[in-house]
Amino acid sequence: MKSPLKKKLPPIVGLDIGTRQIKAVLIERTAKGFVLQAYACEPITKNAFSEREIKDFDAVSLALKKIKLALKTKSKPAAIAVAGSSVLTKVVTMETGLTDYELEGQIEIEADSLIPYPLEEVYLDFEEIDENSAQPGKTNVLLTAAHKDLVDSRITLVREVPFEPKVVDVEGYALGNALYYFYPIDNEEEKVCCIHLGASLLQLCVWQAGEVIYTKEHAFGLNMLMQDLAAINMLEVTEAEQQAIAGTLPGNWQEDTLPIFAANLQQQINRAIQMYVSATHGERPERIVFCGGGATIPALTEILKQDLDMEVEIFNPFDGMTINPKLDADRLAKIAPQLVLAAGLASRSFSEWHM
Repeated sequence: MKSPLKKKLPPIVGLDIGTRQIKAVLIERTAKGFVLQAYACEPITKNAFSEREIKDFDAVSLALKKIKLALKTKSKPAAIAVAGSSVLTKVVTMETGLTDYELEGQIEIEADSLIPYPLEEVYLDFEEIDENSAQPGKTNVLLTAAHKDLVDSRITLVREVPFEPKVVDVEGYALGNALYYFYPIDNEEEKVCCIHLGASLLQLCVWQAGEVIYTKEHAFGLNMLMQDLAAINMLEVTEAEQQAIAGTLPGNWQEDTLPIFAANLQQQINRAIQMYVSATHGERPERIVFCGGGATIPALTEILKQDLDMEVEIFNPFDGMTINPKLDADRLAKIAPQLVLAAGLASRSFSEWHM
């Protein structure tokens, strides 16, 4: 019997505000499993970002308004995420048994030595994870800091649509949530190595037993390939992206342009994995789960499958999920790996969180 006192958490729209596109997902959790109720993907028509910082607010606002119309939902709560050089996450050790007030004071002292900005310019958050097995009497605490400008600019634009941002996450941990809820795992002790290739960042997330045990960003993305393709074919970058995904680009770009980018990507992936192995003293993974915009280009994923010395699996977070019959299932199948971050953000409605 369902408890009448247990409050059902409202659904949250997962909004992935990328530098080239905005992706959105609305997922409902029912007794029979997950239901994808709505999704949307809209390009940002101009070069609206400098790295991860918004420079053209009008272009991003227009894309967000198109997202709102495409979703056709009255749901306003939203989860967004930040990433880039002005976001810091670190696990620190603290004395066990501290009150929240004492812990907050210690965190501020710790953060002051780690963050390259004055504390008044950043938002700080922390969460106790578990006991430190190597140091009795110590607790592992996850410290997260993000520059206020990075967060406030996104919150302001999202509220204008209007959505109501309830959660601000870090992209690496949103990837972890997507793996936790939507990736089939037979053995929870298995380490899952996920590579997300977006427009400007390559993100590595390693997940095990319900937790992100490693995450790191690398400044490498699809922008390099798309700019080359746009220049060669005299197209706008947005057009080049759409045609690359649809497989309608003219010429022999898959033989001429793509292999050079794929070779650079392979080097970046190997470098990212080596940094993970060095940092954690773990074993090199035998398989990667690939997602993001890069995973929607079939020719690129085929090259990686052939050339990387490991298995490459494309991550579709909606496999096995019930899909709203009103949605365009064919388009969803093509862009599903691109919606992984948005799906991870949407999953924040499945568990309690605090403001």
